Amino acid sequence: MDFRHIIEAVGEFVDFAGVAVMVIGALISIPMALRGHQPRNLPAGADRLSFYRSYRQLLGRSILLGLELLVAADIIRTVAVTPTFESVGVLAIIVLIRTFLSFSLELEITGRWPWQKESPKPAEPAAASAR
Repeated sequence: MDFRHIIEAVGEFVDFAGVAVMVIGALISIPMALRGHQPRNLPAGADRLSFYRSYRQLLGRSILLGLELLVAADIIRTVAVTPTFESVGVLAIIVLIRTFLSFSLELEITGRWPWQKESPKPAEPAAASAR
C-alpha cells in the first residue's frame, strides 16, 4: 500500500466519522431532549427550553461536529493526494459553504456569532447583611 492509498483510506475514514457523528448525534439527541436536557450555560432567569428547542440545539451541535470532520477529510484528500489548482479551488468552495453552514448553525444554537464573546452574567445580588 503506497502513501496515496493510505491518505485516501484516512480521508474516507474521517468522512465516515463525520457522517456517523451526525447520524448518532441525531439519534442520541431524541432521548436527551425527551428527558428535558437543558444547556449548562442557560442565562439566569431564562425559561427552560421546550423539547423542540432542546432537540434543535443538540442536533445542531452534532451537525457542527460532523461538518468539521467532513471539512478535515476534504482537506486531507485534496492537499495530500491531488494538490492541483482545480482540486484546491473545489476544496475552497466546499470549505466556504461548510463554514457558512457552521456559522449559521452556531448563530442558531447560541444566539451569537462564533467570534462574539459570551455576554457577561449578571452579578449575584449581595446577601443581606448578617444581623
